[in-house]
Amino acid sequence: MNSFEVFEVYKECRSFRNSIFEFTKSLHKEETFRLKDQLIRASRSITANIAEGYGRFHYQENIQFCRQARGSVY
Repeated sequence: MNSFEVFEVYKECRSFRNSIFEFTKSLHKEETFRLKDQLIRASRSITANIAEGYGRFHYQENIQFCRQARGSVY
């Protein structure tokens, strides 16, 4: 495999990230710097951790980044 972008989990997480971004557009203005920002950062973290884990040399490091991605989902 040449890229992490071929993984189904990455594709699903990217779709989830886009859904979160669309959802945050509907939040009230007062939530902009609280809930909205936190949701966007967490959803970006999911795909970023999958990508970073893919680039690691050892399998155990990849697993750790996948665990961090799972934490961002929750």
